[in-house]
Parts: sequence; C-alpha cells; structure tokens
Amino acid sequence: MFGTVTMFSIFSAFLLAFTTAAPVHPVELLAWSPTILIPTQFTIWPRGSIQTVTWATNNIPEEKLNSTGLLLLGYMANDSENLDIQHPLAVNFPIISGEVTFTVPENATACGNAIVVLFGDSGNASPEFAII
Repeated sequence: MFGTVTMFSIFSAFLLAFTTAAPVHPVELLAWSPTILIPTQFTIWPRGSIQTVTWATNNIPEEKLNSTGLLLLGYMANDSENLDIQHPLAVNFPIISGEVTFTVPENATACGNAIVVLFGDSGNASPEFAII
C-alpha cells in the first residue's frame, strides 16, 4: 500500500521532528486551596437559615488575589464527595473576602455528613457537619 519512498519520507519526518524539537521545560501550576474555618464538625445548619462560610485568606498567592469563588453543598458517602453542582450556594464572590453568606436551601436533605466545597482554582472541602 505504501511505497518504500513514502514510508522512508514518513519515518524521516518523524525522526526530524523528534530530534529537532525544543526541550520541554516544566511549568509551575499555581493551585491554592483555602482552608475552610466555618463550618466545623460541630456546626448545625437549619434548612432555610442564613449562614456564612469562612476561610483563611492569609496565604493567598498574589496571582489569585482577584479570583472569584464557587461554593457547593454536598455530602460525604463511601469516601467520596457528592456535590450538588446544579444548585451552587454562592457564585462569583471574591476569594479575598474570606467569607460568603447565603441561605441554606429549604429542600436540603437533613443529614449529619454534609460538606461545603469552596472552589477558587482548586477545591477544598469543609469538615462534615449537620443539616437539620
């Protein structure tokens, strides 16, 4: 199907591409995962209540000072985070603020293994807490 000249041309092109390619230099990816301070494992949120999630801001990299966040509600089961990505608790808030206030959904499932996950450019989950 392929002639000798064609196979030689393809092989030569690959050989040339790999021997003259520029060296690969590692690129540092900056991921910052803020520590959630509230809620704690002792927190209880009644459905329909107004709550505030807070996180540490003392170590935000300069490159992330203007980042915005996303806060999701979820629960832990079988060592897995199960997040409600369809109904965020809060969106587009400044990460530098260190807090965001929202209303706990009336239809949130009552449970003792609830979590919130704060996304800036990396996600960070809270300790498990209760929703009643």
